[in-house]
Amino acid sequence: MSLLVVGLSHRSAPVSVLERAALGADAQIKLLQDTVAAEPATEAAVLATCNRIELYADVDKFHAGVAELSTLLAQHSGVGLDELTPYLYVHYEDRAVHHLFSVACGLDSMVVGEGQILGQIKDSLAKAQELHSAGRLLNDLFQQALRVGKRAHSETGIDRAGQSLVTFGLEQLAEGTDVTTWARGKKALVIGAGSMSSLAAATLARAGVAEIVIANRTQDRAERLVEILTDGTDVPARAVPMESVPVELTRADVAVSCTGATGLVLAAEEVAAAVEGRTGQPVAFTEAGTPAPRTAADSTDVRQTPLPPTGVGTDENCPLDVAAVQGGFSVLGEAAVAGMDAATLEQHAAWAAGSAVDRREAARRSPEADAELITALAATAATVGRIPERRKPEPVIEVPRPTPALSLLDLAMPRDIDAAVHRLTGVRLVDIESLAEASADAPMAADVDQVRRIVSDEVAAFGAALRAAHITPTVVALRAMAADVVANEIARLEGRLPGLDDKHRGEITQTVRRVVDKLLHAPTVRVKQLAAEPGGAGYADALRTLFDLDQETVASVSRAEDSTEKNRGPR
Repeated sequence: MSLLVVGLSHRSAPVSVLERAALGADAQIKLLQDTVAAEPATEAAVLATCNRIELYADVDKFHAGVAELSTLLAQHSGVGLDELTPYLYVHYEDRAVHHLFSVACGLDSMVVGEGQILGQIKDSLAKAQELHSAGRLLNDLFQQALRVGKRAHSETGIDRAGQSLVTFGLEQLAEGTDVTTWARGKKALVIGAGSMSSLAAATLARAGVAEIVIANRTQDRAERLVEILTDGTDVPARAVPMESVPVELTRADVAVSCTGATGLVLAAEEVAAAVEGRTGQPVAFTEAGTPAPRTAADSTDVRQTPLPPTGVGTDENCPLDVAAVQGGFSVLGEAAVAGMDAATLEQHAAWAAGSAVDRREAARRSPEADAELITALAATAATVGRIPERRKPEPVIEVPRPTPALSLLDLAMPRDIDAAVHRLTGVRLVDIESLAEASADAPMAADVDQVRRIVSDEVAAFGAALRAAHITPTVVALRAMAADVVANEIARLEGRLPGLDDKHRGEITQTVRRVVDKLLHAPTVRVKQLAAEPGGAGYADALRTLFDLDQETVASVSRAEDSTEKNRGPR
């Protein structure tokens, strides 16, 4: 096995890079064709989702394979190789198998445990089979990955560890409220009619929205999705052309977008106009990372005047410049002592403890004494867990955020909705980037450990089966050679005994074949067992050498098996 995977994902690259490197359907086809045409690779498959782009290949040289696959990814993604390289990861042989199995189980997903990745792996295999770029290795690998993923979901509670990106995104929009409670009675707009959009529509229907509108560039697909929703749920649904999206936004409470468009589907100005049309109020842009200016109507019960720093002007005889303290913390707290030199730290500590230190005496200390003071202070902080302080900071009143007039979920890569929408008042946008940030702190279920054990066991079993299969062409060639020897000897016997009747000829032929089979049985069974163990690849070479097997005969058996695998559809 010489399996190599080169790729980038939400774990290795920022969303901005993933967005630019996203591969369309045509680009994926061309990438597969160019990969199998390249010298190091004989098979290839592409796994491209909203948060990963991975190129799998069977290569005969590791370093040349890494260089070629990296170059092809950069070439077809449109991102320069120098820029792309820092975000690429490489897995080889067993590590590559482990990676794909982990991906199939949802362990490497943005939302741990989500099951959509199985459908994406199946689509990836189907595309490689259609283009005849998947041979025996990748057929076996991807089909086994699908089985491992299904096993993980059926034997463990990995589904409880996470959900689909759609569900997770809706939870982020709901901001702590139960999604069903949050969605009940809302009007929903779904832009796109692909697999992710279909899942979004079904999830919203189950959550109890009042209406679902499907907008898609191909009207037939939108109407088909409406039929499915109508047949499966009681939620009213209708299809509209993409040109109707601006009007539908003025009616919608929540919109989900996931199309294959290479450019923006919704600009910030269009979203602002939709919210203004819905509310009749002007929509403003805020500075990045700051809340929008609030109107008098918004500030009825909200304290608008900033709180003064807690410690300023209240701590007598403090050796610090209290006028420089900002942020509402006491000068006795950690924030106030950050970045001080050792002498000042000692003055502050002594003052906080109720004693006094002569600033001039402290200033005369040597660097060695400073180092000792810093060490002592660090030891004290490690023991008590913090710098001593007499008073806790006063709580800062947070300004409550108004309920958004429009909630947007962007699951496309590259993004469908302008990121500037984040700064629109009255709009809540959750996109792939914000989902990545939210999922970084999401807890994982205990079932994850069980799934990891399943993956490890399956990787070992797959490696053993692959190593055993590697020797099969040699064993087949050996038995074919033995059958030729038997046939030649029987023919020679007939020449010497021309009067031999059919009954005796058949008995002699069967006896010779039984002798040959018995002689070959134990060695061939044992060599398959030995070849399945780690480091067993050399047994095939040993068998060919011992029996002087023709290399071309062995290769022809392998080619015949590979041809069968390439023409076989998904199981």
